[in-house]
Parts: sequence; structure tokens; C-alpha cells
Amino acid sequence: MRAARGWWCALTLLLAPWARPEDDEVETCLGCHEDASLEMALADGATRPLLVDRRALAGSVHAELRCTDCHPELAEIPHPERRWKDAAEFQAGMQQACQTCHLTNYRHHLDSVHHRVLEAGGFAPGCVDCHGSHAVTRAAEPRSRISDTCAACHSEVAETYAGSVHGRALGGENAGDVPVCTDCHRSHDIVNPRQAGFLLRTPEQCGRCHSDPERMQKYGLSTDVLRTYLSDFHGTTASLSQRTARGEGRVTAVCVDCHGVHDIAKVDDSESRVLKANLVKTCRNCHPDASESFPAAWLSHFEPSWEKAPLVYVVKLFYRVFIPFVIGGLLLQILLQLWRVVVNR
Repeated sequence: MRAARGWWCALTLLLAPWARPEDDEVETCLGCHEDASLEMALADGATRPLLVDRRALAGSVHAELRCTDCHPELAEIPHPERRWKDAAEFQAGMQQACQTCHLTNYRHHLDSVHHRVLEAGGFAPGCVDCHGSHAVTRAAEPRSRISDTCAACHSEVAETYAGSVHGRALGGENAGDVPVCTDCHRSHDIVNPRQAGFLLRTPEQCGRCHSDPERMQKYGLSTDVLRTYLSDFHGTTASLSQRTARGEGRVTAVCVDCHGVHDIAKVDDSESRVLKANLVKTCRNCHPDASESFPAAWLSHFEPSWEKAPLVYVVKLFYRVFIPFVIGGLLLQILLQLWRVVVNR
């Protein structure tokens, strides 16, 4: 059956110069690959379908490419015999075709946690798993497609994200303001999210959105969250660790320790980890002996003022005056002493 198809494709190519204009290379290939029963047998006994949907191909961003632009090794008809050990090896072989045009993204993928899993013999997505093979469309159109793509492997995480404040807003008119998977994890050079280095970059990642005045104004959110965090004990510790340890050990607390990872809720939501009623439980993740009054010692992301933490504000104001006064007095004393030494000489 396969040999018959091969000779039919070869005959089509021979007749191509006299064929109608639409009978180009794609038409030649579709002469076999529109057959839903066409498949390839793998060495482990599994099969891979070789069906190509004409309408999906026509709607692809690659619609103007020829088949042999991606499959140059298959220009000869009948095709050279190739044997694949299993589906993973077949997938890896197809992935090589993408680097011809997308070399930068391909190299980034080689640095990703996905590629390391593939190298270890496990299953992880390659180019076609995320982008498709023949029905390739623009990755972020619509924006929700990014999360849907990741959900194919990370279904539990996707379900949790869909119920979060970010996930619920993704289907709205301001979907462009909402972080999707690739905003936090990146698209091709995805790193292991359990590494300390990734966690230490969390404030920077969250700050890209939460320090944007125009974006935060839409939702009535403060843009001071990153600045106040970095000036807090937790933020200072995380900043020092990022400069020195560069990913060694586990540092707390970063944004996700208090607000959650994929299950982030509005701060006034009953499920929010930073709601006053839930805050002690959140603090006890790091401070197991924390009392009920323990969170009262933390200013959250507020700057002290007469309205919020007036005692802290007064002490802070006092030291802003007292410290320069003391230092200035010491400098004045030293200058007077030097002057007296010069006069008495």
C-alpha cells in the first residue's frame, strides 16, 4: 500500500509541469497525506498518524511555505525508509525542522527544563506539542491560548490558575493586563520553578506588572508594593541572597509565599492568604510559633503614616531628624577641635 502511494506521488511530480497551477508541491503531498488511514509504524509497535488537514494547513502562519521547507529529507518520492524507535524519538526528529527558521528559540529550548527531561528519556513538550505541526497559528492570539496550551500537560495547575484572580480576568476585555504562564515562566527557556534562583526573581516578575502605574490605576491597586517589599526585612534578605547565593538554599518570604502561586486571590477575598483572618496561618508557614498578634508587627505594603501605624511613623520621623542631628554634632565637634588645635599651635 505504501509503495503504491509513493509511485502515485512520483507520477504526480512528473506530470507537474503540465498540471494546473494549484497542483503544486503541497497538492502533491496532500495526494497521500489527506488519507486519514496513513500512518507510520514505530519500532516499539506504536504508530503515528501522518494525516495533514488541508483547511488547517491553509489557515496556518506557514501556509506560504512548501512542504520540503520543513521536511527537506522527504523531497525524494518514494520517501527514503526511516525507522523511529518510539514516539519521543519521532517527536525529537521533527523538532529539528523548526531550528532552520527559529534558531534563537530553538537554542533557548535547549536550555529549558523541558529539554533536560527529554534528554533524560522522559516526556516533555517539543515545538510541535505547543505550536502544532501543520495548524500553526500565532501563539498569543487569543492570549488565553497560551494557558490552554500549557494545560495539556499541567491540567491541575491550569485548573487552579483558572480560579485565581488572574485566571478569572483572562477572559475579560483587559486580558492583555493579565499574566499568563509565559509571563512568569517564559516560553522557550523555561527553568525549574523549584530552584531558589527562580524564586528569588519572583519580586522582579511580579513587579513588572504591579509597578506599572497605568495598569494598576485600572484596578485601583498600589504601585508601591515592590518598593515597600524591598525595604522590608523579607525583601532586603531576598535581595542580598540574590546577589550572593545566586540560587543556593531557600529564602523566604517572597511574593508567592504570602500570596500563593497559581491560586492568587484578591486581598479582600475570603480565600486570600493575606486576608487578616487568614494571615496568622500564612505566617506560621515560616514562623510556626507565631501568636495571633504576630501579624500586627508587619506593616504589609503600607508606608507608615498618621493614619496607618502612627507610632511607627513618629519613630521613623524622629530618627530622620535625630540621626542627622547627632552626626552633624559629631562633625561640628571634630571641626571645632581641629580649629582649636590650629589656633593653639
